[in-house]
Amino acid sequence: MHPENPSPTSSPQEALRAFREFARTTLLGHDAEFDSGAEPPLELYRPLHEMGLLNWWLPKEYGGAGFGLADSVDIVSELAYADAGSAFTLLISILSSSMVSLYGSPELKKEFLTAMARDGGYSAALGSEREAGSELINLTTTLTKRGDQVVLNGEKMFSTNSGFADYLIVFARSTGEREKAASYHAVLVPRDTPGTRVVKRWDMIGLRSAGTYQVSFTDCAVHSGNVLDGPGLKVIEVGLNSSRILIGAIALGVARRIRDMCLDYAIRKPLGGHTLIENAVFAGKLGQMEMQIDVMRNQCLAAAREYDGIMALDDAPAVLLQRGALRSALTAKMFCGQTGFQIATVGSEMFGGLGYTTDMPISKYLRDIRAVTIVEAGDDVLRELVFRRFVLPPDRRI
Repeated sequence: MHPENPSPTSSPQEALRAFREFARTTLLGHDAEFDSGAEPPLELYRPLHEMGLLNWWLPKEYGGAGFGLADSVDIVSELAYADAGSAFTLLISILSSSMVSLYGSPELKKEFLTAMARDGGYSAALGSEREAGSELINLTTTLTKRGDQVVLNGEKMFSTNSGFADYLIVFARSTGEREKAASYHAVLVPRDTPGTRVVKRWDMIGLRSAGTYQVSFTDCAVHSGNVLDGPGLKVIEVGLNSSRILIGAIALGVARRIRDMCLDYAIRKPLGGHTLIENAVFAGKLGQMEMQIDVMRNQCLAAAREYDGIMALDDAPAVLLQRGALRSALTAKMFCGQTGFQIATVGSEMFGGLGYTTDMPISKYLRDIRAVTIVEAGDDVLRELVFRRFVLPPDRRI
């Protein structure tokens, strides 16, 4: 039995302690199991729902804990310390649910966000396609208006959680709009809507305890009120701000795990009549890791606080639409992904030959942390975006 209305833990500090305890007692130590490629272990996450913490960012008015993004950075870091794939599964609903919270109708928010908090549900965003990739301006999924409904047709390539999500936010293009920007839409689709089909689950190299799916839509009809307010390409830019910052926090958690594993190994490993921990070169590498980890956390927190500051404004939806992708969110994700992979590489080298075998969990951490530089637009895409939006002179920016 699970409570119909779980009571959220009262403070972010108490919640962080609860997440840390959950991560260490329920998730930690199952590296081989989580890396097997089995179905996402959703039942393991039920205790978080019982504590009112499964979707900890959902607004209190819909039954959520209402924690901000700055509170979420250390929460995700603790989850990723134990398993990055679980952390990804648990955080990624913030992408789709925040778009509903900001740009959904009052009816949509009341129905779907309340149900997420009450039932411990999941959601997913579906943007990327086979030909368009991350360039959503080239979407081929179509939206056709039919009376008081909109009909979707197309196929989406990579969408985490969509195989078990309660609702999907689907990005599609209408050919009936005069203005190009107005032709892109974000549409809420309950996953059991006729015409929605999960084509397959992708066998990913990293984050293997998460589920990433290919989904098709064939004459999939929903009420026109399910279309979120605002131009679709801007709506997804806004949604990606929160998830990109927390994906950076995944790298932070994995990096912390690697540091601790290297330290434990060094304390036990004999070297020239001493132990490895007494070696100055090794000590210097660990000192470098600690510096990098500290900066990664600070970068995530700075971006999260900027986001929280905007969300506290009365006109937050409009301000976010005007700004779109936040520079701090883009750079936090890039910096943490790149720095985290540097830490994973050095960590692998510290184990010598063993660091290049599957006998050591470092191989999993290498693959998991690499995903941070790939998901939600790879670094090359984000570098170009930073250049176009924030480096070029204002009169030449796109």
